[in-house]
Amino acid sequence: MSWKIANLCADRIFGSAARKQIIMFLADKASDDGSGIWCSKGTIQRHTELGESTVKRTISDFLKEGILIETGRRPCKNGFTVIYRIVLARVMALESMAEPDDGTGSMVDPVQPEPGRGSRVDGVRGPRWTPNHPETIHKPPTRKRAEAAAVDERVERIWAAYPKDRQRGKAASVSAIAEALAEGIDPDDLLRAVQAYATESAGFTRSKVCFSDNWFAARRWQRFLDAMAEGRQARTALTADHHARLAAWIRDRSPMCKHITAPQVTALVAAGLVTDGQLRAAGLAG
Repeated sequence: MSWKIANLCADRIFGSAARKQIIMFLADKASDDGSGIWCSKGTIQRHTELGESTVKRTISDFLKEGILIETGRRPCKNGFTVIYRIVLARVMALESMAEPDDGTGSMVDPVQPEPGRGSRVDGVRGPRWTPNHPETIHKPPTRKRAEAAAVDERVERIWAAYPKDRQRGKAASVSAIAEALAEGIDPDDLLRAVQAYATESAGFTRSKVCFSDNWFAARRWQRFLDAMAEGRQARTALTADHHARLAAWIRDRSPMCKHITAPQVTALVAAGLVTDGQLRAAGLAG
């Protein structure tokens, strides 16, 4: 995939949703110079979910308009597959979707308009490499962008979990959610708090429920987080008490040691409650 070609096509008006969808699919298969597009009309149809006649008509129109050209053919089990190239000059000549820029300055063509290498097929320069093999290794998203995308995804999941009949003021709600996450609130805990509230209030009348913008702004999720924290503390204390009892069995070589499982032995060793010698003496060393 070439980000250059995809961005270039995304910024142009192609006249219909179907035409835009097909050119974006083709751009996804292109190299940085627009070449190396090797996919059948059937493949385009399956991936875009458009009708067969729509795909065939659109490809034919692109060829007539000079947006696409054929650069060769490759054998396949059904005969051959046409290799296409997106003509960048024709795409750049289309109307841009961006608002006019009132500033000054020169425009420099950011994309090489013609292939720089490869053999000629039917008088048209084509790609040297296997079709769909991009000429460049694309840079992955920066850490900052990746982290921002991850945060946005978590915020959306939390927002989506709020009861649909009480969702209101999405901008204010997601802002309050993002603020809570920025404070260090665990997103999974906040999601569980929303789910717990949804379950708790399922039978409430409309006069007793709270809309999302007010609920998040008032931090009404805090009591659910507090309850979860108390539950974790209780489970931790219960586990510690249980481990202490198991460790006592091992030290005393109690007959009850036969009921101690391997994961429990591992946990006791990790906690420093028993030694290897004590385990061997109790018959628990493998």
